[in-house]
Amino acid sequence: MKKITKIDELPKSQPSKNKLRVAAYARVSTDSDEQLVSLKAQREHYENYIKSIPEWEFAGLYYDEGISGTKKEKRPELLRMIRDCESNRI
Repeated sequence: MKKITKIDELPKSQPSKNKLRVAAYARVSTDSDEQLVSLKAQREHYENYIKSIPEWEFAGLYYDEGISGTKKEKRPELLRMIRDCESNRI
């Protein structure tokens, strides 16, 4: 027989002591002016959104400009974000 462990939700009056560290990643595939405007909008959106959640701590914004999304090995900021996750910075 399987053992089931129930994890109760924290009461709403007791917020968690530690905020969740949250980061975002954005990318555009070309260096065109239109794409760079899109990248700026993405960056602003994610930063504002993360900062609007009281339980979250903004841990950074990672972005690559003019880089194809086909291979992660060619996206240095994505790789940096993954390393930061693996080292518990995020």
